[in-house]
Amino acid sequence: MATFHLIAPSGYCLQQQAAERGVAHLRAGGHRVENTQVIPRRWQRFAGSDAERLADLNQLAELPEEQAIVLAVRGGYGVSRLLENIDYAAIGERQRRCPLLICGHSDFTAFQLALLAREGVITFSGPMLAGNFGAGTLSEFTIDHFWQALRQPRFTLRWASSAPQPFSARGMVWGGNLAMLTALLATPWMPQTDNGILVVEDINEHPYRVERMLLQLYHAGVLARQSALVLGSFSAAKPNDYDNGYELAQVIAAVRRRIAIPVIAGLAFGHEPATVTLPLGAQGELIYDGAYAHLTLSGHPTLV
Repeated sequence: MATFHLIAPSGYCLQQQAAERGVAHLRAGGHRVENTQVIPRRWQRFAGSDAERLADLNQLAELPEEQAIVLAVRGGYGVSRLLENIDYAAIGERQRRCPLLICGHSDFTAFQLALLAREGVITFSGPMLAGNFGAGTLSEFTIDHFWQALRQPRFTLRWASSAPQPFSARGMVWGGNLAMLTALLATPWMPQTDNGILVVEDINEHPYRVERMLLQLYHAGVLARQSALVLGSFSAAKPNDYDNGYELAQVIAAVRRRIAIPVIAGLAFGHEPATVTLPLGAQGELIYDGAYAHLTLSGHPTLV
């Protein structure tokens, strides 16, 4: 069984009962759960003061456990306040010596991409304690894909999708939450990735906002340098009467008109109850056969 070390570098967890359910679920599975004191911690809207939340991250370099799974309690907002004070070198050295399996998404993307940019560290964009492991009804899809990513050194995701024509692409898989990715542009914490497979998702963003962020990546030259763009879930991205037929499909079409790289949608990845887990920084091979997309991932750390 595994050891889970909880961290809360982002927003205060309003769903305290959900977080406790998540702990109970993991313990019922025979796993050890440590550092639960971060769950009720609060300062203003954050899960503790900046110093407390920064310590959650910097102390990862000193964790005595081997093969521990580091699990974020929730997202929200807060990691951006910590970026300039994270000890990337110490965490990177720890990861090269004895890698922790670090998992989260949403606001946590900022830490994951910064760690990838500064130290080349692979982390997992996947479920978190409160929203996923603590859900009223657990998603078997999410749990199965979580353990698949953490246990299998090579695995393939398959989903139905559509694109103008079949294609294949190879490169480093990276990305995560689109808003956090866009917020890192022109900072030292934005990975400078060429020929990558960029995978993005978001929540509560209207289609025009999704398009605006994708166009910002396009205008910054990020999209043109990739080998493919994969769109995950965009939860609660609901058009209204004013949109007059404008929706996410039109966003995809607008992006495709501007870039030569393949754009594929439909991956169950993001803030939905059912989500895959992606190792950010792993090697990927993406094949679209005209009906299904297949993304094979390898080169990431796994449980022994």
